[in-house]
Amino acid sequence: MPLEGYQACGPLNCASFVAHAPELRHRLTPVAEAATEVMGSQDSLCNQLLIAMPGMLDPNFSTTVTLVCEHNDEGALGIVINRPMDIKLEGLFEQLDVTDADRSVANHPVLNGGPVARERGFVLHNPSSAFESSVTVSDDVQLTLSRDVIDAMAAGSGPDKSLVALGYAGWEPGQLEAEMLSNTWLTVPAKPEVIFDIPFNDRWTVAAQTIGIDISQISPDAGHA
Repeated sequence: MPLEGYQACGPLNCASFVAHAPELRHRLTPVAEAATEVMGSQDSLCNQLLIAMPGMLDPNFSTTVTLVCEHNDEGALGIVINRPMDIKLEGLFEQLDVTDADRSVANHPVLNGGPVARERGFVLHNPSSAFESSVTVSDDVQLTLSRDVIDAMAAGSGPDKSLVALGYAGWEPGQLEAEMLSNTWLTVPAKPEVIFDIPFNDRWTVAAQTIGIDISQISPDAGHA
C-alpha cells in the first residue's frame, strides 16, 4: 500500500524525495527490488487509473480510483479521484481569504487525494490557461499545485473541468511495481470523463467497466493489499 510517510519536497517534485532519503531506500523489500528489475523496462504508469482490487484492506484505498500523475525510477505520485470530503470549495476559499467566489464553483466538493500531505492542495484540470506550477499528465489532464489556479476558479475564469484534492498517494521506488505484481491494483487507461464527469460513487465500477470488467464480481481473494 502507498506510504503514509512519503512527503513532498516541493511542487511537482514529490517523487524525488525518496531519491534523497537512504533510510526509505533501505525499506525496500526483496519483492519490490525484484519488481523494479522486472518492470523497469516497461512504460510508466503515468496517466493510468489504479483501481483498488476488492481485496484491498487499507481503508485509505479501499474501493478507490487513483490517477497516477508521476511515475519514474524515483517513485510515483497519484491523486485519489473518488473520495469527496465534507468540505466544499467555499470552505477552502475562506481558508485562503478568497472573497466573492463564483457560486457555481464554490459548491463543488474537495476530495481526499490521499493520506500524504493532507494540508496541501492539488488541482486536476483540463488544459487551459498557463499556471505557475503545472505538469502535464496527458493531452487532456494537467496537475497544478500553485495558488493561481484556485484564484482563477474563484473568479469564474478557471478551467472548464477541474477537481480539487487535499493530499496525495505516494510510492517509493519499486513499491508500486511490487503492488502491481501482487494484484493489489487493476489498471486502466485514464479517461477524462471518469476523472471529471462520472459521479464519485460510481467511479470505482465505471473505471473498471471501461475495459469490460465488472469489478463487483471479482473475489476479494483475487488481490491483496
